[in-house]
Amino acid sequence: MLKFIKGYVSSIDGIEIYPIISFIIFFTFFIAVLYYILAAKKNYIDELSNLPFDDGITIQTSDSTNHSDQ
Repeated sequence: MLKFIKGYVSSIDGIEIYPIISFIIFFTFFIAVLYYILAAKKNYIDELSNLPFDDGITIQTSDSTNHSDQ
């Protein structure tokens, strides 16, 4: 099966440009992600790293409590 595909693809004129284009797209994306990671602030990275542990409930840590009369 692979031999059939390789033989068919090698007979197409101009096909050698596609691996080069794919590499350039991959390399550009890799450099962009690397820049994004290195340029991000530490506080933002810490906030993102704690997202899996955040259950959406905000806990107030003040000593004063509000009691409603029932």
